[in-house]
Amino acid sequence: MAEDWVVRHDGEGTPVLRYLPGEREGRPWADLLEVLDESVDAAGYIRAELPGWVVSGSPELGQRLVADGATVLRHAHTFRRDLRADPPPADWAGAPLREGLRAVPCDRAPEDLFPAWRAAFGPGHVDHFHADDARALAERLGLLLAGKAIGPVLPSSVLAVDAEDRVLGAAILTDRNAQPWVGEVFRHPELGYRGLGADLLRRAVADAAARGVAGLGLAVSEGNPARHLYESLGFVLQETSLTVLVPDAG
Repeated sequence: MAEDWVVRHDGEGTPVLRYLPGEREGRPWADLLEVLDESVDAAGYIRAELPGWVVSGSPELGQRLVADGATVLRHAHTFRRDLRADPPPADWAGAPLREGLRAVPCDRAPEDLFPAWRAAFGPGHVDHFHADDARALAERLGLLLAGKAIGPVLPSSVLAVDAEDRVLGAAILTDRNAQPWVGEVFRHPELGYRGLGADLLRRAVADAAARGVAGLGLAVSEGNPARHLYESLGFVLQETSLTVLVPDAG
């Protein structure tokens, strides 16, 4: 179920901004924040009304907040593929994976996916989680699979496992406020199978289309080479956002 938009007002009752509420980095999160009254100093309003919050909005707003002491958490680009106007090719559905691999539903425990996920986003990757493995499992992958990071995991999600039943890669689709969303795509880089992420995403996209999903969205961090993969698979840039941590009050 979609979250309700929260609208914040000034002292005179004029709507100033709206956002979708959530939690990120253990803090309250104003996602998809939009400024409703351009005559208001939105950055100043946010510093006063949302101290210690994570805020995701336009790069211009984010940069104003950074100039006032906010910390950049993510610079991302949002993409979307319209599955009705641009349906996936027929050969994407159920295409076999590389020799020795098989596709299975995304119903494994987070611990089973963790080695491949952690290796895929290792040190030096723009999306590396700078914390120990226990925190990374609990606060990132665990929350994603539990449906608490973006939204419930959708049945079109798929894993790739080898002959030893180890998870080598995944394409995880979620329900983000009633919008189907590509939450994560990865493969274990040290075990070969280059291109596995693309194979899994093709299958997931095809399955989603077959289930009547109208479109899929995703976000990719600035500097992540996966952007080229998404563009090659028909995802079209929609907007760019900046996610920042607003300084605590005082």
